[in-house]
Amino acid sequence: MELTVVGSSGSFPSADSPCSCYLVEAEGFRLVIDLGNGALGALQRYIGLYDVDAILLSHLHADHCVDMCAYYVARNYRVEGCPDPLPVYGPHGTAERLARAYDMDEHPGMKQVFDFRTLHDSSFEVGPFTVTAVRVAHPVEAYAFRVEQGGRSFVYTGDTGPCQELVTLAAGTDLLLSEAAFTDGKEDIPDLHLNGREAGEHAARAGAGRLVLTHIPPWTDAERNRADAAAAYGRPVELARPGDVYSF
Repeated sequence: MELTVVGSSGSFPSADSPCSCYLVEAEGFRLVIDLGNGALGALQRYIGLYDVDAILLSHLHADHCVDMCAYYVARNYRVEGCPDPLPVYGPHGTAERLARAYDMDEHPGMKQVFDFRTLHDSSFEVGPFTVTAVRVAHPVEAYAFRVEQGGRSFVYTGDTGPCQELVTLAAGTDLLLSEAAFTDGKEDIPDLHLNGREAGEHAARAGAGRLVLTHIPPWTDAERNRADAAAAYGRPVELARPGDVYSF
């Protein structure tokens, strides 16, 4: 299993990175997790435009899903014809939300291009992967994902504030890919985002093998968050950068 960081910027793209997007590959299967602002263009550096086998959307804030509108255009108006409907797993109302974002009628909306499947707290198979989705602490319906294959795993937090559900989901995982949008001592808004210290605390409590911070907005000091996370985690902490690849 390989995890490639396509985009890691939080809230809006930076000069160096699109918003949230991650490519997971195993046994020839390509799973995309989130497709935020600017991610579709960057994704094509790593795989072909029509080589995606399934998409997981953690939640429906634009910085995690809005490039689905561009991907709809790429698939629907493909010169050779629209490919078969692509499985897209997202929160309740994903199809309707994306139709509104594209300013089209909700019915049929994008349903002829994407095979929308509604997420719940559950485990399910996607190609060679076992995915466990757990709802986390965010103002909208939002999920963290544990992705397992071949006895290895990683956990992606999506967007979340501190919550026990994340610790439980990440127990013993090889890698925790954790958002760290806030700065400790600066922002303190309940059930919205983690800061670096909180990301480190969650990783330590879960016994995660590695901690990688992501979803850090351009206005946030990433090195400060990494230092805060490392102090709480008790081990070195990495920052997710576009093009980084983690092999399991």
